[in-house]
Amino acid sequence: MAGRSVHIWFVAPAITLMCLILLLPILVAAVLSFTDYSLGNTSAEWVGFENYEKVFTRTTYEKMFTATFTYVFVVVPASVGLGLAAALAINSLTRFGDIYKTIYFLPVMAALLAMAIVWEFALHPTVGIVNKTLVKGCGSWLEVWGWYAYQCANGFPLWLTDKNYAIWVVAFIGIWQGFGFNMVLYLAGLTGVPRELYQAAEMDGARSAWERFRLVTWPMLGPTTVFVVTISCIRSFQVFDTVEAFYPQGGGPGKSVFVMMFAIYEKAIQQNLMGIGAAITVIFMSFVMGLTMLQRWLVERRVHYS
Repeated sequence: MAGRSVHIWFVAPAITLMCLILLLPILVAAVLSFTDYSLGNTSAEWVGFENYEKVFTRTTYEKMFTATFTYVFVVVPASVGLGLAAALAINSLTRFGDIYKTIYFLPVMAALLAMAIVWEFALHPTVGIVNKTLVKGCGSWLEVWGWYAYQCANGFPLWLTDKNYAIWVVAFIGIWQGFGFNMVLYLAGLTGVPRELYQAAEMDGARSAWERFRLVTWPMLGPTTVFVVTISCIRSFQVFDTVEAFYPQGGGPGKSVFVMMFAIYEKAIQQNLMGIGAAITVIFMSFVMGLTMLQRWLVERRVHYS
């Protein structure tokens, strides 16, 4: 019996650390979400589901969900698609592949706060390179586009201060910063595709690049795609740095960029409403847990044979 219980002493330190570092904070946040606790108060009143009711009924938090899911639904498919396209293009190169890998991966390595400042200058309405470049195209064949012709006549938008464009600008920066990471993951997945499958597919009549991709590459990249999509979703839900760099005093014009992580920071840290902040945190963790469980379910179904 003593020999059988020896393994407990080996796993006990890891389990203890996991409970203290991971499980205990989650439990504390869950308990605080049912109270009106704020830092500095010696006591807190139990309010039940009042904090959750506020999150799901008030207009401010409706904007929070709208901004968060808009960002996720734009950034995830775009960054995954561009990452796959870049990986396929680089994998087909015989020369200069490492150079392109470095170029595409640079935004991932760069400090996002520093890059946000660069983008802030680039998107400046008067001296920014984006609007200056767009103005130079006015009067050319580009004005066949209705939106472009309208902007040439009325002036190009204030990208960061217009509530109709702010979330799209932040999403664009998220795509620019994230697709290089997905590219690396897909390049790793492509190394695991057996070359014999392409030869077999060619013998069966799959001679074009599209047919080889559809019949061999894409099915074999199933597990990689599930992982990439899950990681991209979690990273998108966690967006904070760009919003904080552009809009440190709020969630953008008209709360149009009021994403969940910034809402947690504003309510719990800036306004000291720990109960509301904890409630949003629990909802955020529920989304992440759901994505993780979905990934596990898809992988167990052997998606690479679907």
